[in-house]
Amino acid sequence: MRTQDCDILISGGGIAGLAAAAAFGSAGFSVICVDPTPPVTERDAVGADMRTTAMLQPARVVLQAAGLWQPLLPYASALQVMRIVDAGGAEPQARLTKEFDATDISDEPFGWNFPNYVLRREMRARLTALDTVDFRPGTGTTTLFTRSQSARVGLSDGTRVQAKLVIAADGRNSPMRTAAGIGVSTKRYGQKALAFAVTHTLPHENISTEVHRTGGPFTLVPLPDHDGKPCSAVVWMDDGPLSQTRMGLETHAFEAELNTRSCGLFGPLTLASNRTIWPIISQTADRMSGQRIALIAEAAHVVPPIGAQGLNMSLRDTSTLLDLATASPETLGDATMLETYHKARMGDVKLRVTGIDLLNRASQASNPLLRDARAMGLNALYSLGPVRKTLMQMGLGVGK
Repeated sequence: MRTQDCDILISGGGIAGLAAAAAFGSAGFSVICVDPTPPVTERDAVGADMRTTAMLQPARVVLQAAGLWQPLLPYASALQVMRIVDAGGAEPQARLTKEFDATDISDEPFGWNFPNYVLRREMRARLTALDTVDFRPGTGTTTLFTRSQSARVGLSDGTRVQAKLVIAADGRNSPMRTAAGIGVSTKRYGQKALAFAVTHTLPHENISTEVHRTGGPFTLVPLPDHDGKPCSAVVWMDDGPLSQTRMGLETHAFEAELNTRSCGLFGPLTLASNRTIWPIISQTADRMSGQRIALIAEAAHVVPPIGAQGLNMSLRDTSTLLDLATASPETLGDATMLETYHKARMGDVKLRVTGIDLLNRASQASNPLLRDARAMGLNALYSLGPVRKTLMQMGLGVGK
């Protein structure tokens, strides 16, 4: 059995794993990145991920260091304003609208939105250009054996890799996390989310809009024009059976429900992509690290898609780990480094997972009294200027 040596073995070739491979490879570490499923990089291909990712301001620093920012910039849609709409009245129409403008705290937008298939395409291209990275799509991890000096990982192609550090970026059901004996705590909400793209008649003006009524938020995020029309990505969270039913509707029936739920904020919406669906959970690993292994992204934490926190938390994981590795390359993957990583990230992860859990539970409210309370809470928070600015800064992860 052939054994290869490298500095870092990354299990998982999703967006977080690809970004980590580019970041560590750009920093000069030798990296092998594996994933059993090759990334889908075309918009209309079977299995394409129709979700989008908002990269908040701090994420740009990580992407720049990884050599990813410039290739991605042509596909960016700026997120200048975050609009929250409460539509919890008797009829599905906006009754309270509050806008959080990035100019209140920064000269830059809150962030930039990218289609996930574009992120995968450009990240894969970057890895191809890096001599330090060996990306192996179609290959997965099968075994993990760790000791104080190194880790040995078995791969599905029959090879073994000996690495100083294993990074588990292999999702909410992470096989490397399981192999390392690290447990998780999971909350289920009974929700599923639909993700797709729409065109509309009114321009989005770089405004990301969350519409709250019942079941979960209905979020429209700016995308570049499609076929000459304004375009947005939509994530529609609702009770699981309702979402599953909508997944199977004919296009005209789906668009009718879609336009009712959007409250007409962007004019008539037209479906402009296939639909994807996935379950909503909240999950936190018991630890961010183990012997010779660090958990990042959904292997470490899963949150509902509210406030653009998911991948941005993942990039903070990578940034923290990279800072520790570059500060002391000779200690890569040792017990002290990984304990420092765990302590540096665990508090922030728990705070954000808890906060998003509370926001999601509020967004599910179906009782009219609870929906009224939600609207009053939004109005009260927005009316307090210092509180509003602090919440925006915390959302960005740039301090208080």
